[in-house]
Amino acid sequence: MEPELSKNEIRKDVAQSAVEVTATTVGQVAVIITGAVRDVAGAIGGLATELFELRAAAKRAEKDLDE
Repeated sequence: MEPELSKNEIRKDVAQSAVEVTATTVGQVAVIITGAVRDVAGAIGGLATELFELRAAAKRAEKDLDE
């Protein structure tokens, strides 16, 4: 027959499991947020690049009209 666990040991096991699950969840959320921030930064960077290219194209078009 296996030895019985004391109430304190059971509480310790529950607390340990709760901390482990919480840490795992926090880690998963951090990965999600990090990915979202990276994706947003990439999208904003892409937009900025497009705007710079549009500005350069507009300047070239104006220069061509002046010639």
